[in-house]
Amino acid sequence: MKNNEQLDFSTMLATSIHDMKNSLAMVLQSIEDLDLADNLTTTQHKSVSNLHYQTSRINSTLMQLLALYREEKKQLPVVIEENAVDELVTDVLERNRLYLNSHHIKLSVKVENNLRGYYDVDLISYLLSDILINALRHAKSEVIIRAYYQDQFLLFEVEDDGEGYPHYMLNVNEDEFATFNANKGRSGLGLLFAKKIAQAHKLKAITGSISLKNKPDNTGSLFTLRLP
Repeated sequence: MKNNEQLDFSTMLATSIHDMKNSLAMVLQSIEDLDLADNLTTTQHKSVSNLHYQTSRINSTLMQLLALYREEKKQLPVVIEENAVDELVTDVLERNRLYLNSHHIKLSVKVENNLRGYYDVDLISYLLSDILINALRHAKSEVIIRAYYQDQFLLFEVEDDGEGYPHYMLNVNEDEFATFNANKGRSGLGLLFAKKIAQAHKLKAITGSISLKNKPDNTGSLFTLRLP
C-alpha cells in the first residue's frame, strides 16, 4: 500500500466517534421520551434517569475525545461570542434534568442578574455539564452553581459537599497531564478537556483557566472556571 493510501488510525477513530455520538444523541432522546410515560413508578423513573446519566457520560466522553483530537490537530472550532449566562446555566440544568428530578440533591443557582460573557456557548455548556453531573454524583446533599465577574474574569463555580477531589487532581494547572491517569479509577479526561477549552478562550495576553480546591475536613470540593 502506498503511503498516501495508508490508513490514519486517529482519523478513523475520530470519524467513528462522531458517528457514535450521533447514535447516542438518538438514544438519549428516546430515553427522555420514555421518562414522559404516565405509567412509570418512582423506581422506574429513577432507573430511567440512571440509564440517561450513564448514556450521557458515554456521550460526554466521546465528545471530549473528539474535541481533544481536533485540538491536537489544530482543527477545534472555537466560536467566541457574547452570550447570556443565565441561558447557559439553564441549558446545563436541562441537560441533567432527569438526574436532578430523581435524586435528592439540593441545587442552588447563584447567577448575577443580566450577566453576560464572551465564550463558545456549546463548548462551555458541555464543560459545565460534565462538571455538574460529577458534582451531583459525589455530593451528599447539596450542589451550588455560581457565576459572577471578578476583576477581568467571568467566573463559573460548581461547589459540592462530597468528599473532595483526589489529591493527584488538585495540581491540574501545574502539569499538562497531571490529572490524566487511567490506573486511578478516575482518568481525569474531563478535567483535561476543561483545561484545554478554558485555555482556548483568550483576550490579548489573558488566558482562561480552571482550578480545583477541596474544602476543609473533607466537606466538599470547588471547581472554578475563569474566562477572560
